[in-house]
Amino acid sequence: MTYELMKAVGLLDAENVKVAPPREATLKDLLLFHNDEYIRLVKRMSEVGSGFLDMGDTPAFKGCYDASALAAGASLAAVDLVMSGKVTYGMNIAGGLHHAHPDRASGFCIFNDPAISIAYLKKNYGLERILYLDVDAHHGDGVMYGFYSDPAVLDIDFHEDGHHLFPGTGFTHEVGEGKAVGLKINVPLPPFTNDEIYLDLFREIVPRAVRKYRPQMLLLQCGADSHANDLLAHLQITTRTYREVVDVVRNLADELTGGRLVVFGGGGYNIANVARTWTLAACTLADYQPPKLTPVTWRKLFEALVGEKAPEKIETEREVRAELSGELVPANQAEILKDLKSRVPLLS
Repeated sequence: MTYELMKAVGLLDAENVKVAPPREATLKDLLLFHNDEYIRLVKRMSEVGSGFLDMGDTPAFKGCYDASALAAGASLAAVDLVMSGKVTYGMNIAGGLHHAHPDRASGFCIFNDPAISIAYLKKNYGLERILYLDVDAHHGDGVMYGFYSDPAVLDIDFHEDGHHLFPGTGFTHEVGEGKAVGLKINVPLPPFTNDEIYLDLFREIVPRAVRKYRPQMLLLQCGADSHANDLLAHLQITTRTYREVVDVVRNLADELTGGRLVVFGGGGYNIANVARTWTLAACTLADYQPPKLTPVTWRKLFEALVGEKAPEKIETEREVRAELSGELVPANQAEILKDLKSRVPLLS
């Protein structure tokens, strides 16, 4: 539905936009982050077509190895296009599978394409400073712990507080170890955090830390499940926040790297919000102004495939679900910032 909306609003026909073919990640690519025993397990389970690849969250299905390797390879194709200078920015909406660990699947994620992309950039392009920014509602634990002691990765992660949401990690005291102390910045947000609070923290934290670190490449995991009315999470942001996040990161990429930026998809369990969020993120990257209303052709397709009434507006508004509209406890931006500044020198 995201791809069809991008097409329907004319984005894919814009002069400065092209759709590039993906490739399947090779075994060599996958081994940059995952271990051989786990990869062989995924292959076996892919042939069986049933069972789970973890303790019960991530089901195997027929062809899951090929599908997951293709999603990972699409991210590597985007990385190559950006690093070669053939494009300025790249986006893989099928990527952002940030929960998978070197030896196991987790949280619907089989191969961790952001982590593979980081390892690929280090090995194939010799990069020594990479920004990984994650705005998915769920903490990107597979990426953070995978590079927890690696000073080549500045990991900034905005997510719903792990006391309330899977995977239960990503607290402010988790700042990295060894030479990477202070390079893992976790911003856990209470349920119901809105655009204003989210953007206040984002503006205070991200530009300052990124400019001090001076990355050679920027990676953005743009999970759409931080959006209001997601079925698995409880944050209350709208496309306003996503558009500003992408705009800020794009400008930082232009300022610091000449535009090296790859955006991944990620989580998202409200189909209407996912399609609009990622379409608007791509429009922001391309400086393309979409229409205010979703095209009628797309609405008909949405209703036929999803079985729900299609949204008429492309921009979204915050609508707190009735079952969540009790007494809200807002985030205390000042306390979160004070806590982080005491732990992270990049923010001082």
